[in-house]
Amino acid sequence: MSERTGWDRGLSVAADGKGLVGHAGAVLLRRLSDRVGLTRGLAGVLPSSTNAGWRGRAGALVQLAVAMVLGARSLLEAEQLQLHHQDLFGPAASDSTMRRLLAGLDDKTLMNIAKVRRRVRRHVWTLLRLRPGGFPWLTVAGRRLTGWIVVDLDATVITSASRKEGAAATFKGTYGFHPLGGWLANTGESLAMELRAGNAGANTVDDHVRVLAAALVL
Repeated sequence: MSERTGWDRGLSVAADGKGLVGHAGAVLLRRLSDRVGLTRGLAGVLPSSTNAGWRGRAGALVQLAVAMVLGARSLLEAEQLQLHHQDLFGPAASDSTMRRLLAGLDDKTLMNIAKVRRRVRRHVWTLLRLRPGGFPWLTVAGRRLTGWIVVDLDATVITSASRKEGAAATFKGTYGFHPLGGWLANTGESLAMELRAGNAGANTVDDHVRVLAAALVL
């Protein structure tokens, strides 16, 4: 696929072997964020500037999320992926820009981001209900659970090769982190996540209660 006019102005496809970009699914992720209003909503709660050299924080945050989905494990790897995709999405945000972005996410900003996510989620769920198949209600033991949403809580060990902040020995004999997340089984989306040290327990009740409470703020 060759990008000739800029990703936001439309695609032209040519079988000439030029301008090829891997990870085509990244386009779908970014376009989804834009179409459902997530990128625009984030722009309203993140810092902005009229300076010519300013990099939009909302776009940078969305692109960072896309890079993570594609397998980036550090800000440097996220930058390299964005350099690879710059013909589609424009100039890459540097690792230092992303670091400043993340460092500036204080409690108030995180609350505002959560509000944006809830608003966008309600919009997306409405669109799902309007589609021919309707909202994806689950079927358990032959019974269709119409009107029910199912939240899955799961803790996952993430290894770390270096002594990063919060990294510790895990119960599996490795070294790294042990985050606890809540996912909506109906749609597969992540609702809440608590970042924890590697030595955090897999069945700690207090952690589960906090994550579940955060996941249910829909």
